[in-house]
Amino acid sequence: MLDLQSLSDMTGKVVLLTGGGGVLGKVFAEALSELGANIFLIDIDAEGLIAAADDLKGKYQVGVEYKVLDLESPDQVAAVAVQVHKMFGRLDVLVNNAAFVGANNISGWVTDFPSQTLSTWRRALEVNLTSAFSLSQQCYPMLKESGNGVIINIGSIYGELGPDMKLYKGTTMGNPAAYAASKGGLLQLTRWLSTVLAPEVRVNAISPGGVERDQPDVFCQRYIERTPLARMANEEDFKGSIAYLASDLSRYVTGQNLVVDGGWSVW
Repeated sequence: MLDLQSLSDMTGKVVLLTGGGGVLGKVFAEALSELGANIFLIDIDAEGLIAAADDLKGKYQVGVEYKVLDLESPDQVAAVAVQVHKMFGRLDVLVNNAAFVGANNISGWVTDFPSQTLSTWRRALEVNLTSAFSLSQQCYPMLKESGNGVIINIGSIYGELGPDMKLYKGTTMGNPAAYAASKGGLLQLTRWLSTVLAPEVRVNAISPGGVERDQPDVFCQRYIERTPLARMANEEDFKGSIAYLASDLSRYVTGQNLVVDGGWSVW
């Protein structure tokens, strides 16, 4: 019988991770590098991406490559699988982590429903959903050839739950419809792919709850009061979930959405 160390060992495997320069992306990359995986990082943020790659190279004896890339550009997305194959010759895990979360200064994003624009709607769906479909499609041949391929889509509690807008009262924060719809679509794509790509490729999702990132105190307090574990998440809370779903620890798990939210969705 295989022991837990053997099941979690990812030595020699190759992971393609989008949003690799972001806060969660860095945590995911570090967790999988710690298990021995080689990493190919993608992000639009060149500075954050290079810093993340350099950090991994300094800590772990694994191969690390990266590409500055805009997931809103279909032409750039279409070339990713070729680049991964050129660098590593294989692919075992695809993590669709990148997300269009916008910013308060983007017109038609964090605003009331009548003012949310089609342009920001389309941008969010392109990054959060369409790019995940495209990457999964073009990476499928390598994942299938791996013999134990894995796709992990990073969703959100707002992909399956409606927002409590009272949380945002008195702040400049908000909860755009496009974010929720794109994450909901990503979770359904997870279920669809899990049956269509089986048995060669397993497909699962992780849906994070709220992560503490210097939000206004009033928002954090409201969120904490509504969470059974009485705190917001920190980035390290997600290391175990990505390690579980990417490795053979979950080799008989597919089509599932692992909700990591401190109990937020229980009630």
